[in-house]
Amino acid sequence: MILDERSYSIHPAHVRDYLDTYEREGMALQVQHLGNLLGWFTTDTGTVNEVVHMWLYEDLADRERRRSALEADPKWWAFRAKTSPYVQSMRSRLLRPTSFSPLR
Repeated sequence: MILDERSYSIHPAHVRDYLDTYEREGMALQVQHLGNLLGWFTTDTGTVNEVVHMWLYEDLADRERRRSALEADPKWWAFRAKTSPYVQSMRSRLLRPTSFSPLR
């Protein structure tokens, strides 16, 4: 199992705009293609104006297959065109649980 953690730094004053657009137009598409959503979060301390979301996959092949299907969906590209002006930067990390992690 792997966990995909993605964080986006959003231009100040646009976090709500980004999240509203995502909830209205992006979330259903991502869940349809990626499944296994663990959560969406905003930051209160540290780097502010950041959103973080986490997805769970069986392995790298599962992630690649699901993300390829999402990237092939024209509705996803339309959503990204609407939200990309809000995004300053993106970071993605793939995490593997330890043998004693509750998520294994």
